[in-house]
Amino acid sequence: MDKDPGVAEVVRQLDRACREAGFFYVKGHGIPDSLIREVRTVSHKFFGLPYEEKVKIKLTPAAGYRGYQRVGENITKGVPDMHEAIDFYREVKQGMYRDLGRTMEGCNLWPCDPPNMKTLMEEYIDRCTGILTLVNQDDGITALQVKNSSGEWISAPPVPGTFVCNIGDMLKIWSNGVYDSTLHRVINNSPKYRVCVAFFYEPNFDVGVEPLDFCVKRTGGAKKFERAVYGEHLVTKVTTNFVM
Repeated sequence: MDKDPGVAEVVRQLDRACREAGFFYVKGHGIPDSLIREVRTVSHKFFGLPYEEKVKIKLTPAAGYRGYQRVGENITKGVPDMHEAIDFYREVKQGMYRDLGRTMEGCNLWPCDPPNMKTLMEEYIDRCTGILTLVNQDDGITALQVKNSSGEWISAPPVPGTFVCNIGDMLKIWSNGVYDSTLHRVINNSPKYRVCVAFFYEPNFDVGVEPLDFCVKRTGGAKKFERAVYGEHLVTKVTTNFVM
């Protein structure tokens, strides 16, 4: 594979995108356009329901931080986010990760309406793989913005048939800072309601993440990050990201 000039060029482009922006588009991923569209359609149907219906699967600590969150319940740097969401995670059986995983134990909360949401989302999850966040945006609404290495906010408009991908904190640690976990934001100036479906693929809950040796060598020989247990990182995020 490393002798294929086409593959080598893709690797160079991907490396450059991860270094300079931390975001990139991917196409030719094998996920049918029909599934991508249907996932957005069923999401629109759920968020279009009355609040009284959506709150039946309200996100709470007792539910393992799974379920529906209304506008203002998600917190970023101490400021309430102006969006609503529904969160699903890998289901964690009781005792699977001992005390470390207790916060995230439980099953996902699925709405009765739309009735096909569980089946559709599980198929979508099964098809999305990789140590990345893959973002399925509404077509025709440009709202996602990315802060590049020069400190400029640049738009990441939706491109039909593609996913916008961004790297996260764990890849930043693995690469010893070669790839950054880039800041991004959403500013929806459209009068239309925007739906975004994001899939997060991360390390196993109990894995220790630390800079890879070859990345340390490429960055001067010193580790810039201490070893981190992914589950501890995730629990810290979810327990500080919501107003309960």
